[in-house]
Formats: sequence, C-alpha cells, structure tokens
Amino acid sequence: MFKDTPNPPRKPSPFFFVSPDINTESLLAHACESLASANVMASDLAGFLEGPHRNTLLGITQVIMLGELAVNRALDNLDPQEQAQ
Repeated sequence: MFKDTPNPPRKPSPFFFVSPDINTESLLAHACESLASANVMASDLAGFLEGPHRNTLLGITQVIMLGELAVNRALDNLDPQEQAQ
C-alpha cells in the first residue's frame, strides 16, 4: 500500500523565507514581538465591535497572549541566567 521511498527534500517558497541560519533566540524574539503587535491590533479592533463579534475577537486576543507567554517562557529557558536576575 505505502512505498518505502524517502521524503523529497523540502523546497520552501522563496516568497516568504526565513533564513535557516538565524538562531533560535532571534526567531523567538521576533515571534514574541509579532504576537505582541497582533495582540494590540486585535484589542484595538475589538474596541470598535459589539456583542458576539467583540467577544470572538477578545477570545482571539487571549489566544495570542497565551502564545506570547509561551514564546517568552521559551526565551527564558534559552537563557536561564537572565531569568534569575
């Protein structure tokens, strides 16, 4: 049923490309900043909405915030000496 063929090499699209030589800390820092910006934008937009649409967007902001917290924890785990200070 399934063939035992190796997976072809992954060819990322050149349209949006993250260089493979960027270190993990830099990637996480950028992700954290992006999530913080998304949170602010969604929160600002929620201020213009009412009812269920507002509640939905506020729920999305909470998910964004949880992602931001996870990325921040990952950054802390990369440099635990900074966390102790």
